[in-house]
Amino acid sequence: MKNSRPVNVRRPEVMGWVQTEVERYQSPLVDEIRRSGGVLEREGLCVRLASAFGFCDGVRRAIEIAYATCRMFPERRIWLIGEIIHNPEVNARLDALGLRHLPWSGESEEYGKLTPEDVVIIPAFGVPVHLRRLLEEKGVALVDSTCGNVMKVWQRVRNYAGRGITSIIHGKVRHEESMATASQSRGEDGKGRFLVIFSEEEARMVADYIEGKGERSAFLKHFAHCCSEGFDPDEHLKEIGMANQTTMLKSETTRIQNLLREAVVHRDGHDARFHVFDTICGATQDRQNALFELLQHPLDMMFIIGGYNSSNTTHLAQIAESRVPTFFVESAECLESRESVRCYVPALKQVVSRPLPDFPEPVWRVGITAGASCPANIIEQVIRRLAELRAASISH
Repeated sequence: MKNSRPVNVRRPEVMGWVQTEVERYQSPLVDEIRRSGGVLEREGLCVRLASAFGFCDGVRRAIEIAYATCRMFPERRIWLIGEIIHNPEVNARLDALGLRHLPWSGESEEYGKLTPEDVVIIPAFGVPVHLRRLLEEKGVALVDSTCGNVMKVWQRVRNYAGRGITSIIHGKVRHEESMATASQSRGEDGKGRFLVIFSEEEARMVADYIEGKGERSAFLKHFAHCCSEGFDPDEHLKEIGMANQTTMLKSETTRIQNLLREAVVHRDGHDARFHVFDTICGATQDRQNALFELLQHPLDMMFIIGGYNSSNTTHLAQIAESRVPTFFVESAECLESRESVRCYVPALKQVVSRPLPDFPEPVWRVGITAGASCPANIIEQVIRRLAELRAASISH
């Protein structure tokens, strides 16, 4: 095996340039609204920002690492596995610096062509264990931007594996982070077990089986692509430990945990064989809590801003849409006119065109928040576009 060591690119000689580059994602207007208590009032328009929104520390760190890598290795091929984060503008700007992309499947021919002269960036979501080992065998220079919150989950599921406990992962089975976490739950010897569940409905199926009410063949058929190889529900659900994709909806994760805990208690008479550790990212939870607070104000509509493939942003949209007309948009360009706003609808899993609501009041009362991978400059552009549609003036 070739010697492949992680490379630290956040060095003083490059970080000055990096800071200049990432300043483009900032917004003086958004900063001013924050200082004004999160409210912007203009004639005919009142915008309220959530108290927590936009870039989290992990996302900011990953972006800085990607820029620093491009600065540090200008003469070498730099590869990124998948996307650094789930935001189209950020990813497009990095592509413009010359980043090449590797797919998540390690069996693709691109991996076979890697040499020790290549530089490979691991995204904020992390990568599966087998893919990391493949890169190490290739001897490439590895630049790791995996979020610290994700690594905390990995530590938890590896601990479960070492104790013979099956990891139940609340997440999206094909999401990069869940795939990486599932691989970590195999443990040091590769014998650990996992089951990925997405919804409360699936949690009820697992709970029913734990309580002896499920049918084995139906269970195995439903979860065939969501579990470790050779998964035996009769054996591997005897002792379970909870974990989750860090960007899931906190309230749903809690309900799922309660369902499974109750099932174990029903079967055993106690919860000694049920283990739980809160692995929701603090930034994700802060943004969800801030949205709930924002929704206490009278609003005519909510704008959720971020990438459509962003899990944490999607959950913000799901929270808001049941309470107020909600528009989940990627950028200001989605606001084509008062009659046409292109927005993503999570329940439909597609982009649709919708008009803005009718406003009997003289002032539009608009709530705004953004996912953890959305930069402030995009938030500013949406605010300015709303003001333009309302014929409200924003001087700076």
